[in-house]
Amino acid sequence: MILCLDTGNSQIHGGVFADGTLRAQFRKSTHPLGSSDELGVFFMAVLRAQGIEPSSIKRIALCSVVPAALHSIRGACERYFGHAPFVLQAGVKTGLKIKYRNPHEVGSDRIANGIGATQLHPGKDLIVVDCGTATTFDVVTAAGDYLGGVIMPGLGISAETLASNTAKLRRVEITKPDHALGRSTVESIQSGLYNGHVGAIRHILWSLTIENFPGTSPVVIGTGGFAGMFRDAGLFPEVIPDLVLRGLHRAAELNPGAELAAE
Repeated sequence: MILCLDTGNSQIHGGVFADGTLRAQFRKSTHPLGSSDELGVFFMAVLRAQGIEPSSIKRIALCSVVPAALHSIRGACERYFGHAPFVLQAGVKTGLKIKYRNPHEVGSDRIANGIGATQLHPGKDLIVVDCGTATTFDVVTAAGDYLGGVIMPGLGISAETLASNTAKLRRVEITKPDHALGRSTVESIQSGLYNGHVGAIRHILWSLTIENFPGTSPVVIGTGGFAGMFRDAGLFPEVIPDLVLRGLHRAAELNPGAELAAE
């Protein structure tokens, strides 16, 4: 079995694959992250709670957009599972040709999304929209060229910024409103967050398509914690919440023994 860990700004999203099938998933807040021991105990407990014996984990794959978290997670993997993790980073095999001006700037989670999308739709033009702490757009051509994308504040950041920088607006639950017209301050904020995001996503998808795939229609995939909220908005034909884990698993397959070579 392979344990895959996606360390984001808000959460660690973990999953266990057996024979290419995702058998279990879990999430843990990264605030606070905890020590290596605390993480190790958590990983062991959450796997056992889902019927997976930690000793059955034969490999660990990791991507992270939080550099400070790498030391603690690496220590937890080595101490509690006996395996150094494979880390998805610049220089490893991905199956993609990175066309970013500086490939080292691309977040490893965005690369994992690109890998996962191309595995699901080989030979197709793709746009992946990841609705998490930030909302990111990643453009991959049918030939496997990762062209780049767009980064904008996510729903959570937008809600927090609005509450933190105004005197009378409060923190609200992030949810899909029933109507565009809000009849209370809470409803008005919720409508602005949701409908503003829908409008931004729709416009960015349109712009990326006409710039990079004129005359054709790329496959658009939604992923990330908030993607399900937009399932009925006509933005994403597909919503695949575990896309980054699938891509991370595939990256590990493309780099057998890479963690041993790095030691």
